[in-house]
Amino acid sequence: MQRSSGILLPLTALPSRYGIGTMGRAAYSFVDFLAKAGQSWWQLLPVGPTSYGDSPYQSFSTYAGNPYLIDLRMLMADDLLTLEEVESCDWGDDETQIDYEKIYNHRFEVLRLACNRGWDRDRAAISQFEQENHRWLPDYALYMAIKRANDMKSWLEWPDEALRRRDFWAMHEARSKYKADVQLFIYIQFLFYRQWRALRTYANERGVKLFGDLPIYVALDSADVWAEPEQFQLDENFVPTAVAGVPPDYFSETGQLWGNPLYNWDKMRADGYNWWIRRMDGVGKLYDMIRIDHFRGLESYWSIPYGDETAVNGHWVKGPGLHFVQTIMEWFPHLGIVAEDLGVESEDVNALLKNSGLPGMKVLQFAFQEREQNPYQPHTYTPNCICYCGTHDNNTILGWAEEALEQELSFTREYLGLSDRESLCWGMIRGGMRSVANLFIGSMQDYLELGAEARINTPGTLGGNWTWRMRSRDLSTGLAQRIRLLTETYGRVATSAKPEPTLR
Repeated sequence: MQRSSGILLPLTALPSRYGIGTMGRAAYSFVDFLAKAGQSWWQLLPVGPTSYGDSPYQSFSTYAGNPYLIDLRMLMADDLLTLEEVESCDWGDDETQIDYEKIYNHRFEVLRLACNRGWDRDRAAISQFEQENHRWLPDYALYMAIKRANDMKSWLEWPDEALRRRDFWAMHEARSKYKADVQLFIYIQFLFYRQWRALRTYANERGVKLFGDLPIYVALDSADVWAEPEQFQLDENFVPTAVAGVPPDYFSETGQLWGNPLYNWDKMRADGYNWWIRRMDGVGKLYDMIRIDHFRGLESYWSIPYGDETAVNGHWVKGPGLHFVQTIMEWFPHLGIVAEDLGVESEDVNALLKNSGLPGMKVLQFAFQEREQNPYQPHTYTPNCICYCGTHDNNTILGWAEEALEQELSFTREYLGLSDRESLCWGMIRGGMRSVANLFIGSMQDYLELGAEARINTPGTLGGNWTWRMRSRDLSTGLAQRIRLLTETYGRVATSAKPEPTLR
């Protein structure tokens, strides 16, 4: 990996008149900002359709795109919507927060209008899109149509057992009965991928690559589990025998109970990990590089008895290990892969990471808890890693400072050599930029020097997460130039990066 840097900003956090960040004008402006700032990477959170809790790590599909991210202005320009139709909806009145309830209540209304106008017009292009995505699109569209007919309940709660068990004739009848909704969800994905391809092309042409995040697990309430239950640890009634999570750690005294079904690794290994190969092929259509979230679960995973209310009673079970990782890397040699190796230190996980050759992660917020040397302190790094001040699960730098002990802050200032003229945010960013890590990723909130109000997620909590949004006036030429100067100083401006594009 070439020495470079990038910025972490969820697509949902971009400014927009319609309640949530999209693939529209603000996304293109942010790409321009990144290029002007000498950044090579835009790191994003997962972009799949979200379910209860609005977490991008709990999606209805590992392949589908989030309908909320489709830009409505682009649909207006394409004569699929009118300004009056879009402006008549209440998208929320706080430019710094996402109101997911209002988005949910109105986004599908306007997307149906777009589908009604565009389905026949775009039929040839839709047919090609269906052929290109035949492995997942029909199941996803039918799954969502049946969910809508059942008040959005999980497939385990559908009253029709034949549909839960995917009886051929029951599904055939459902496709006919719910034809309008099946078409709607196909068309939504057609729109999403059309806009995504255009945005990715624009970014790549300006020297900016997209860095995505792949959750290691999929949601129980998903088309993925419904379509292929044999790939997961489920009983004869499709109820999980155990679920995923992590043991007590830095973030939570009782661990984290994610509730995702665990994989049937024996089944997956037997057919050469075909399910995962298809999944990786899907993310390769979205990103130039991906971070495998919770990489340590590939060495050993925390198995929690189904029905437990916390993760405390879980136990470690051996995962697929190096054979799986090497199989994926052999199939996708041109897709950059990063291992999210944070959490409890383990010699086995360290060995898997070393033997795979994948870069791991270093988080500066974990570096200064005590003066004793630890692997998050920059002087211990090797080049094959990615340095962050904090991830989406951490507080902002200023939020972290408010919670830190004075001795921790004192050591931070001493270690980084902070002066009275340099703020904590920029000092920590400088500390990451100057490290030997091949890639440094800074959070947009830290470049803006925002506090805890801009935190993306607090692990182990439900509600109030994933809602922060950046204001349209936050991006400036001055900020881009300041970031670029720091990036140039520490040799992270890629030779392919094009200087000084015009900010939109």
